[in-house]
Amino acid sequence: MATDVVMPQMGESVVEGTIVRWIKKVGDKVDRDEPLFEISTDKVDAEIPSPAAGILSEIRAQEGETVPVNSIVAIIGSGADAAAPQPAPAKAPPPSKAADHVKAGPAAVPSAGEIASRDRTSPLVRQIAREHNVDLSHVHGTGIGGRVTKDDVLAFVATHGVEKREGQERPEKLPHSPEDRVEKMSVMRKTIAEHMVASRRISAHVHTVFEVDFSRIAKIREGRKISYLSFIVKAAAEALKAFPIVNASVEGDSIVYHKNVNIGVAVALETGLIVPVVKHADSLDLAAIGAAITDLATRARGKQLKPDDVAGGTFTVTNPGHFGALLGTPIINQPQVAILGVGSIEKRPVVDGDNVVARMTAVLTLGFDHRIIDGAVADQFMAHLKRALENWDESRA
Repeated sequence: MATDVVMPQMGESVVEGTIVRWIKKVGDKVDRDEPLFEISTDKVDAEIPSPAAGILSEIRAQEGETVPVNSIVAIIGSGADAAAPQPAPAKAPPPSKAADHVKAGPAAVPSAGEIASRDRTSPLVRQIAREHNVDLSHVHGTGIGGRVTKDDVLAFVATHGVEKREGQERPEKLPHSPEDRVEKMSVMRKTIAEHMVASRRISAHVHTVFEVDFSRIAKIREGRKISYLSFIVKAAAEALKAFPIVNASVEGDSIVYHKNVNIGVAVALETGLIVPVVKHADSLDLAAIGAAITDLATRARGKQLKPDDVAGGTFTVTNPGHFGALLGTPIINQPQVAILGVGSIEKRPVVDGDNVVARMTAVLTLGFDHRIIDGAVADQFMAHLKRALENWDESRA
């Protein structure tokens, strides 16, 4: 008996996914819950397990193809069904979406169905459209029910160009030689690029930098498996409760003060960066925060995160110091309004009275949205964080 393998719904707002890699090939035996293929969405990258045991008899969506959720991407057959496995079908060339639209002209009037479908576009599609000044009513949708997909918007941009904003010049392309290597961005890399450019455009970025003495925490950590990052996340959670404007977000002309303190911790992957979230960090003790960070980082690198693991963040901590950076000026993770960058923690010379002594120090940088956070408030937040870290109560460790 054959079993359909479908593109899973990886979050409430996710309407499509991209096949990044087939872990199994046609004709391979698979066990139930064994990783079958890898997908990327605008929420998370994940390995998808097989829904049944059997033989992978057919692959219907090729690597690099973006398909709607619940679409059949493969067939799992029994040994008898798959005695003569079908080869993977050749990927048909995509329809000339942009070319068809050119015939009608950019100002073509969309159908009522197309207009209704735009209410179901994914957040990523709407973000790309905003970034390129594209009116979605001018884009012909090729998704289910006429829904406008990411590929539709990008094809429209490729054909019609990007509307030039005042004072904005298009970047020039450098000539490249035959020896240069050119490769397409991965789905994750494109998503990161789009998210970062949009954040710089949306928020008025300002950064404030504080030096913090970690000597006391270094002594507390002796003989204990507690990372510096755990202390920083715990202290940040308490500072966010003291300064709720830093734990807020902007919606139109309103400020939303979030009750929950959900701190995202950036995890570097070979293919990019992902930010899983420590939920209710203000209610967790130091050990629980450390365990949560380890679990999320491990599952992120193993591509085992679920959509909920990367959703709902209200503040982000990124740790470029792990790679030796003295400091960084990180970009805010929208729709949040602040992000904390942690530089390398190591022994440095510090003036103590008339003496120069060696202390464990680090530079912490707060990137904040000046639309709603004033410089004085940002500095007060950082001063609160600095005091907590430098005067850590050992009984809390």
